[in-house]
Amino acid sequence: MKITDIITAEKPSLSFEVFPPKTSDNFDTVEKAALEIADLKPSFMSVTYGAGGGTSKFTADIAEHILNRGVTPLAHLTCISSTGEAVKNQLKLLKEKGIENILALRGDILPDTDLSKSDYRYASDLTKEIADFGGFCIGGACYPECHPDSPDSESDIESLKIKAESGCQFFTTQMFFDNNILYNFMYRLLRRGVDVPVIAGIMPVTNAAQIKRICSISKSALPQRFLRIVDRYGDKPEVMKQAGIAYATEQIIDLYANGINAVHIYSMNKPEVASAIKNNISEILK
Repeated sequence: MKITDIITAEKPSLSFEVFPPKTSDNFDTVEKAALEIADLKPSFMSVTYGAGGGTSKFTADIAEHILNRGVTPLAHLTCISSTGEAVKNQLKLLKEKGIENILALRGDILPDTDLSKSDYRYASDLTKEIADFGGFCIGGACYPECHPDSPDSESDIESLKIKAESGCQFFTTQMFFDNNILYNFMYRLLRRGVDVPVIAGIMPVTNAAQIKRICSISKSALPQRFLRIVDRYGDKPEVMKQAGIAYATEQIIDLYANGINAVHIYSMNKPEVASAIKNNISEILK
């Protein structure tokens, strides 16, 4: 099933993300977690793609196993250090496994990233490559608080417009912790004529150690009421887990109430977190 058909339906959608292992030693553990989340019957599940394509085989395999479990998979694909041949080989592999949906990403530029080996500079280049290949529903990433590499928010919106024109059919947001940031972002998108569906990405913060990583990756603004939760409960693992799930649940309910019908959870391969959130909004999802 195409992601666009899922997220534009009248019924609210709830999806989860899993990430494959870096080595085959951990594949069974990750697969078990992914299938436990799949058994919750989410609207779809996304499977990430390691830097430089390091998990390409595992991404395709886990996506296939999710599909066999009766859940629509969304396979990530990055391009920053990839050749055109490598990308086309991955597209062929995904098609052979029956995967219909791809999230096209530039990928992180790491200190050891060799840009000279890449045939792509931007995610829009990859999006066009996938569109030309044919047969996939293509999504892209967006940052409600502006991409860290963009000079300003207007330039960032213009980049998203180019993505949409290149074949991107929906966007998934980076995590955010203040829903007003998303609502303002959606207004700016529409004002620029970018009207593809947007999936709201939510990160349940279940331990204090996640905060540093969140700040380094996404530059997300952290509201005072969220920081107070972390300050009060960050040294109590089980309490912080419950509080983080409750905060994420409150965000999701507010999003649905304000007409944002598609929500994606960065569940970090944690079935118990995915299950708790789905249970919290079970009646809404009906």
